[in-house]
Amino acid sequence: MSAQKSKVLIVDDTDINIDILVDALGDRYDLFTALDGESALAQVKTNFPDIILLDVVMPGMSGYEVCAELKSNPATADIPIIFLTAMTDINDKARGFELGAVDYMAKPFAVLEVRARLGVHLSLLDARKALKRQNETLEVKVRERTRELSMTQNVIIEAMASLAETRDQETGGHVRRTRLYVHLLAKRLASHPRFRDYLAPPERDELGKAATLHDIGKVGVPDNILLKPAKLTPGEFEEMKKHTIYGHNILRRLTRRLPNNSFLVLADEIAWSHHEKWNGQGYPRGLKGDEIPISGRLTAIADVYDALISARPYKKAMSGGEATDFIVSQSGIHFDPDVVSAFADLTDTFKFVASQLKDGALEEEDFEEAAADY
Repeated sequence: MSAQKSKVLIVDDTDINIDILVDALGDRYDLFTALDGESALAQVKTNFPDIILLDVVMPGMSGYEVCAELKSNPATADIPIIFLTAMTDINDKARGFELGAVDYMAKPFAVLEVRARLGVHLSLLDARKALKRQNETLEVKVRERTRELSMTQNVIIEAMASLAETRDQETGGHVRRTRLYVHLLAKRLASHPRFRDYLAPPERDELGKAATLHDIGKVGVPDNILLKPAKLTPGEFEEMKKHTIYGHNILRRLTRRLPNNSFLVLADEIAWSHHEKWNGQGYPRGLKGDEIPISGRLTAIADVYDALISARPYKKAMSGGEATDFIVSQSGIHFDPDVVSAFADLTDTFKFVASQLKDGALEEEDFEEAAADY
């Protein structure tokens, strides 16, 4: 099976010039001809060429005008154009190159030169097309590999989060809801002057996933404290507070091995700081105000809201409205006031998350679509 011939459009207002070029090139290429600029543009639409041999001086549209129009159209901008001209002034040639032409051929034509130059430019065109196909194939492979890595990361996150869930049966739903609360807060605050640099993608998109591991340190809390069906004593509460340090130690070991992994850095920040308070009265480090990582500030509200609306053996669940009132009352005390403001704007959506992710009513991957319609 013979290779498909390249398509060459010859544009010249002189029949004899066209005849010379057809005789010289007809056995090698699939040729189309036009005697003026308007006809040339029509031919391009009908028989899309691989390359154009274009006369400069023609009645009506000049070759320069034809070239400019083709280069202004994204669909035809990449077609190589070789000007045919008797003009030898350097300024004329410069103008053609500025318009996007790849070469000049002087009249009268030397057949061997025409064949050689056309062959060179078609070879370059073939090389560009091959490179483009290779890049497109590489992009597909990169996208597929990125998707696989993302799926692997999600599986690892779920596996790590499940460590805490197996110790504390209340953790599973809480972790999933907290992830989505943090995602909503980050999205809401993305344009806020205090947060927009920090919450720019992709970090904003990783925050929710990183929040999944906020209680990973509970794996280190003794069962008699973690599973106690009653309010903790002050001493037991001090032991429970250490889950922030345990979580930090677990994730710090991972970040030492992968220091440039932004997800692990975020997860570490959150595990260590989500119980800090705006007024400096939180734990484990007593951070105050902007000393608290933004990731921890967002997770703090998400964590407290879900704890308040969840029933425990030692307490009743608050209503969504009661939980909201409490969090708003803690603006500037427990929580960053600007994050509280964002939370207040999202109260109805938080209630929706709580209702839809209770007892597995809605899978996480379906949540965003459902929330958008809410």
